[in-house]
Amino acid sequence: MKILYFAWLRQRTGTPTETIELPDGVTTVAGLMAHLGERHPAFAEAVGAGGIVRCAVNQRHVDRDHPVANGDEVAFFPPVTGG
Repeated sequence: MKILYFAWLRQRTGTPTETIELPDGVTTVAGLMAHLGERHPAFAEAVGAGGIVRCAVNQRHVDRDHPVANGDEVAFFPPVTGG
């Protein structure tokens, strides 16, 4: 699974992109966000501030209950991103 971080989320995670294997039991965007928050505590803080972090799966905007699978491209970004 390819994870992309945009705008200030890139600084919070320390990387613009990473590739991971989806852990057992993680089946939704919300579960993935929780897993990534364990890896990147500053990402967890951003996610915890409800509504600040948006998500796209395979270049489609989705809600946090959307399913995810290995092979997906998942992007996280704030509501407004610049250049």
